[in-house]
Parts: sequence; structure tokens; C-alpha cells
Amino acid sequence: MPVSAPVTSAPIARKAEGPDPYAWLQERDTDAVFDYLKAENSYQEAALADQAELRETLFQEIKGRILETDLSLPSPWGPYLYYTRTTAGDEYARHYRCPRPADDSLSVDESQEQLLLDPNELANGGFFSLGAFSISPDHQRLAYSLDTSGEEVYTLFVKELSSGKISELAFADCDGSMTWANDSLTLFFGELDDTHRPHKLFRYRLDGTAAEEVFHEPDGRFFLHCYRSSSEKQLLLSLGSKTTSEVWVLDAAQPQHAFTCLAPRVEHHEYDVDHGLLDGQWTWFIRSNRDGINFALYQAPDQGTVPGEADWQNLIPHSDSVMLEGLSLNDSAMTLSLREGGLPIIEVHPEGLPAYRVQLPDAAYSLHVQNSLEFVSQRIRLRYEALNRPAQIRQLELADGEQKVLKETPVLGVFDPDAYVSQRLWATAADGTQVPISLVIKREALGQPAPLYLYGYGAYGESLDPWFSHARLSLLERGVAFAIAHVRGGGELGEAWYRAGKQEHKQNTFSDFIACAEHLIAQGLTTSEQLAISGGSAGGLLIGAVLNQRPELFKAAIAEVPFVDVLNTMLDPELPLTVTEYDEWGNPEEPEVYARIKAYAPYENVEAKAYPATLVIAGYNDSRVQYWEAAKWVARLRATKTDDNLLLLKTELGAGHGGMSGRYQGLRDVALEYAFVFKILGIA
Repeated sequence: MPVSAPVTSAPIARKAEGPDPYAWLQERDTDAVFDYLKAENSYQEAALADQAELRETLFQEIKGRILETDLSLPSPWGPYLYYTRTTAGDEYARHYRCPRPADDSLSVDESQEQLLLDPNELANGGFFSLGAFSISPDHQRLAYSLDTSGEEVYTLFVKELSSGKISELAFADCDGSMTWANDSLTLFFGELDDTHRPHKLFRYRLDGTAAEEVFHEPDGRFFLHCYRSSSEKQLLLSLGSKTTSEVWVLDAAQPQHAFTCLAPRVEHHEYDVDHGLLDGQWTWFIRSNRDGINFALYQAPDQGTVPGEADWQNLIPHSDSVMLEGLSLNDSAMTLSLREGGLPIIEVHPEGLPAYRVQLPDAAYSLHVQNSLEFVSQRIRLRYEALNRPAQIRQLELADGEQKVLKETPVLGVFDPDAYVSQRLWATAADGTQVPISLVIKREALGQPAPLYLYGYGAYGESLDPWFSHARLSLLERGVAFAIAHVRGGGELGEAWYRAGKQEHKQNTFSDFIACAEHLIAQGLTTSEQLAISGGSAGGLLIGAVLNQRPELFKAAIAEVPFVDVLNTMLDPELPLTVTEYDEWGNPEEPEVYARIKAYAPYENVEAKAYPATLVIAGYNDSRVQYWEAAKWVARLRATKTDDNLLLLKTELGAGHGGMSGRYQGLRDVALEYAFVFKILGIA
């Protein structure tokens, strides 16, 4: 599509000798690389200069729907209510607490509130990401961690809440985690290795004792993570690869002791652990796949020693059709997070009462336990939303299932959820598999082909459940439909769905997405000339692959922090996260895996043919998907493709994998992407 405003020439990536002509773009921090990325940014700005007014309109429009000054739903814990408050003009929410009312209500007394942390002051206009935010069990201290570059390397702090004194802990290469022991003086934190993997756990006492290494995980596939059990009586150290796990436990009241292994790792055995009450007795709860891929739940009495695997007793058996995704514990109930038929299910098992499933109004939705509140509690909170329904925080009475909407995310201006139709559709993949699609469209736009924005991910077993978006209304109000392709590789239909889209089955992810696009066209919902596609990270790999395989099917594409240089990345074990990714993609040092990845890797398969208009977003400080993946891919596309459609690369030079920090900066990024789609699809 021609650009109406004057545009400088697209940057020409100089070629180097050798099999990878754009490998020089991996030379981080060199003048040549910086100059090239800045030139690409300038080209992107010039190419979209005629949209400046539209982008500002979209930004103001989206911002105008959001209640900029708002109070989060307070969470009771001990003698306090904890909450956050957003203020118009500020990028980040401030963290507060106030004394808990005697009537146990959620009423905030502003005259007694205490400001715990102000991220706006800490960010000082730069990149800011808050890692840990952890109040000590005695409520006297706050442990928090900050990333100010986007590289996901954190600095640790402890704040004395009585005096306001802040101490920076002198530890480097921290993963951002901070877990309190019950003495409120001992902290456990993780350290990153050279590949950005949490590999060591340290114990540190605030009395000035030197930090002590308490655990080291040498296997490059395994990440470690420390957390507190629901009962708050145990500390749990989880070690996990993509296919195998191991959990070590420690009495939270005895932090000076050593962790003890609950069940030694066995390849392909995944399990996680919690601690709570069952029939009035302290009990270990273990979610495990040892008897089936959809997991079962086991229990073992806590008799003062760590139980062996032989002591596990089956509590919830494995099901071939229902995935057991998670577990929440209170003193009076056990709450299961299940997945059945592509939808999340909450099933409650109250102590001494019949189990029941939570009833909900929509056919396709997102649902999870947002907060189990205190362990001694008769209720929990659920977060519920749909494509046309703003997020609700629902209070669930555990004993009888009664629900109460405590808070619904406000949408300012004129908004009627019934003005939008939300549907669940099913496409037929090349091998006959039925693939779910979630769709939302303005009711009056039904009945004729409409512009459509199709989103996908399909990796790591992550479920892409439908979610509400203030920004998306700017699409829907202009007659653009929005759809999610729930392709294999995700977890929407359980563990088998995930496994059918990884390793040697990865092509299913791409074939499913193509089938979803074809189905939407065949049903008369859109046309190829009206179809825009988008995905980020592993979803960016999806976008790159389907553009190579079926470029004529799409009019526009957006790839955010895209994992498109898969083969070269997976061949370099020195890069962050590569070794841990072998379980997802395979190790290309093995000839058959090399051939398999090379067959779909977007960078390797760019061909001399026409491609849709494409906008690519990268983060220079991204430690998960390196900036050069996007830069090399765009360079190869520029040199190879045969069309004159727009191809734009924007590299955020001060951001990481999640893009720019701050809520307003995020809205401007969305406005840029939407304006690009409107430009390419010819939407006024």
C-alpha cells in the first residue's frame, strides 16, 4: 500500500560473508547496530507520519474509557487492608494499607492509610518493573525488587514500615523473588546464572549475617522458585523444566534448617505441592501427572516428617477429559482449577459438604482464583471476564457457592456489553481436528464480511482464554471483529492439546491457525483482504511461520518480540534460556530436530514472494527473545520479498520483553498498532 506522507528509503542491511548474512546484527552495543536500529525506527516513524493525528485520537479514546483514578479492591490480611490506588496522570499504581475495620468490612479509612510504595517516584520517568512485593508475616517490613532496564535483572530492597527506612541489599544478578520465613527476619531470594536462569537460592537474615547459598540447581533445563504454602507453615522450593519437576520443603518456622526433597525427580514426572488442612489434620497436597497427563491430586498426612511418594493417597483421580490445572486451599475448603471442553472450570470441595462447580453466565470466558485471601477464611475471590464483559472480581462463599460481584472494571462513556456478540466457533484443521475460535463483533456488523483482527499464541501449554480490553473497543466500534485462534501448543483443551503442538508436532500450531483463518473467511465473517493477524513472542513465531506458508491469506500482520530466528537461537546454548527450551522445541544438535526446526523457522524460510504489510516490534533489552531476531528477520524480508507492501521495524531501545513500562506508554503502543491495521485495511 503506498504511503501518502514522504518517506525516507528503507534501511539496507549490509550483508556479511557466511551462511547467516545478517549475523552482524547480533553485535550488541556497536555503532553499526545502533545506527541500523535507529534508522529502522526513523523509517517506521516516517512511514506512519500521516497517522500521528489518528494515533493521538486512539490514545485519547482508549484512555477516556479507563477510570484513571481508582482504588483496587482491598485485600484483608492480619490487622490491615492492603490495596492500590491509581491517579490520573500517573503511570503506576501506588501501594497502601490501612487498619482493618472492626466490622470486617472492606471500607478504607483514608485518614489512617499508609503509603507503602510509590512506583512513580521510583521510576522517575524511566523503565520500571516491580518484581516482588512481599509484606513480612509480622507486617513490619516490605521486601520488594526493581528492574529499571527491562532486562529482568532485579535489585532487592527492604523497607521498615514503622520508620520508612529503606535498605538496598547488596546482591547482584537477582531474579526478583523475595520470600519471607515466619521469623520476619529471614529472606530467601534467587540468583540468575549467565543464561538468565534462576539457578541458586540464598538465605539472608536482616541482622547483617552474610547471605548463605542454600541450594544450587546445576541442570540448565531447570528453574528454581521459592514460595510459601497456603497454610503459611511451609516454604516450598520448586525446581522445574518444561517436562520434569522436583519440590523441596522447609518448615517456615525453622528457616535455619535445610530443605528436604519431597519426591526426587524422575524424567517426565511433573508435580507441585501445597500444604493445608484435610479433615482437621495438617496435610500435604500433591498435584501429579504420574498416573496420567491431565494430572491427579494426592494427599499425605503431615506427621512432622516429609512423606515419601509411597505415602501419597489418591484424592482426585486422573481424568482423560478434564485437566487439573491448579489447587487453592483454605482452612474450610479445597478449590480445584479445572479445564474441560476448552473452558476453565472452578470446582469447590467444602469441608464436610458436597462438591460443586461455579456457575457462570457466558459461553466463552476467562476465569481463575484471583485471591484465596487468608488461609482462615470462608470465602475466596474469582476473576471473571469475557470478550464483551469487563473483568469482575466475584466473592465466592465456599460453603454454599453464593457469588457476589465486589468490583467490575469500569468502562467510562457509552458502553453496552449486549451491543457486542461473543461466539465460540470451531474450525476443522488439516488432520480433522476441531480447533476452537473465540470471536467478538459488534452486533450490527454481523451478516457481512468485516475487517477482522485474529490473534494467536500456541506454545508452552499456555491457555489463551478470552479477555476484555478497553482498547479493543476502538476496533469493535469501527466495525472490526476480534478473534482468538486457540491452536494446538496451548493448553485450552488440556495437556494432550499442548503436546500435539510442540516438538515434532509443531506444524500443527501453524496449520491450526491457517485453518481458523480459512474458517472465518468461509463463514463469511471476513475476507483475506480484510484480515489482520497478530501474535507476540512464541506467538510471533506463529505469525512468521504462517506468513511464509500462506502469505496470500492475510492483508496485514503484527509480530511483537517475535521468536523468529528459532534455529540459530536454539543452536546457541550460551544464549539466555536456550537449554531450558530444548523440551519445548527440541535440540537442533540432533539431525532430525535440526531438519524439523529448519522446515518451519520463519527466518530460514523467507522466500522471494509477496508478503502482507507487516509491523514488527522488538525490545533492545529483551532477555527472552533477543532484539536481533526481529531485526534479522526484517532485514531478510526486505532483501527477499517481491512486493512493495509496508515492512516496518520498531525497536524499543529502553525496553525488554514486555515492551515499554507504564500504563500510558502501553496505550500509545496499542494506538500505534491499531492505526497501522486501520491504514492497511483502509478503515477511515
